Amino acid sequence: MDLRKKRKFINKVALTLSMLAMAFGLFWLAWILFTTLQLGVTGLSLDLFTKMTPPPGADEPGGLLNAIVGSLIMITLATGLGTPIGILAGIYLAEYGQRTWLGQITRFINDILLSAPSIVIGLFVYAVYVAQVGNFSAVAGIFALALIVIPVVVSTSENMLRLVPDNMREAAFALGAPKRVVVMQVTLKASMAGVITGILLAVARIAGETAPLLFTALSNQFWSVDLNKPMANLPVTIFKFAMSPFKDWQEIAWAGVFLITMGVLGLNIAARVLFRAKHKL
Repeated sequence: MDLRKKRKFINKVALTLSMLAMAFGLFWLAWILFTTLQLGVTGLSLDLFTKMTPPPGADEPGGLLNAIVGSLIMITLATGLGTPIGILAGIYLAEYGQRTWLGQITRFINDILLSAPSIVIGLFVYAVYVAQVGNFSAVAGIFALALIVIPVVVSTSENMLRLVPDNMREAAFALGAPKRVVVMQVTLKASMAGVITGILLAVARIAGETAPLLFTALSNQFWSVDLNKPMANLPVTIFKFAMSPFKDWQEIAWAGVFLITMGVLGLNIAARVLFRAKHKL
């Protein structure tokens, strides 16, 4: 077998293995989505969006109103808290601290946070905040989720800013623009689509996080928007209801899984469509 035939054979083998690996992953993904749709749709009803989580053995059907509102509050505030910190840190790493010792340490710590299990972050917030104040609260949950948002936004922002061609920076410098103006008006605007994608990825990650909320916000069967008290949220509610022996709770849990899955999927699809339309303009 000559070299050309050998390379073609190796290429076919590698391509076949790659296709099999992709098919293997897509098979399980399709199965998960099918199961979520099959069991989640059956639990959808008007009561799901208008009633509170039911107590055990309740005669009347319950819903997830308090859990949905609680999740939206904590996700929104955690994203609002973590996103500016993440973007500013990403700007520093990409534009100012590429070769500095502080930049290297920051990048190293960010990589550790990025790969750290979420339950560790939950235990950390529990130790430094919950145990000190003496009660679970939505504030603690927001802090925990924000600590998950920050490394994702930092990593994505840094990578997107580094993809901006240097000739754009040089052109701005040639016009007499200072460094801060170049960063804010040129590089950040050029990479804004990628930065927003990183924010969406962070939102998608914290939307289904259960472990950190078990140690911080916990849950609440009743309606509560007080940030200093335990607050209902979808991930913990799904965890409790799915593990329960009550059939109505299990149906509500699958409906909650469906809401989270479709919400994250719809958010990502909408973002891709908007970004594509923006680039066409």
